[in-house]
Amino acid sequence: MTYPQDPQPGASQPTPPYPMAQNPAGGPSYYPMPVYLAPPEPKGLSIASMVLALASIVFGFTFLVPIAGLILGIAGLRKEPAGRGMALTGVIISSLILLLCVVVLILFLVVGLSVFGVAVSQSS
Repeated sequence: MTYPQDPQPGASQPTPPYPMAQNPAGGPSYYPMPVYLAPPEPKGLSIASMVLALASIVFGFTFLVPIAGLILGIAGLRKEPAGRGMALTGVIISSLILLLCVVVLILFLVVGLSVFGVAVSQSS
């Protein structure tokens, strides 16, 4: 390893990339710059969407839980690129649960109205 020689009088020295310290063995030594990690990106909406989507498997009949999971999932897709997978999971599961609940509700209405219609027509 070579060390820079004493500068000539009047010559400017280049600025070192790191702060210089005196090395006991002679010559300059450099301290490495500290590395600062970036703060983690937010994923709260995406996590909440996925949790509500999984909870809607059990509580889907309320319509409130899958709708909240769907809304949070869409917001998570738009605002949180780091949580895209969880938000997408929340949107897909919530949508499927909502679709299933709507189909079951329509099926109950059709069957109920047809039974009620038959009962009304037989009584007259």
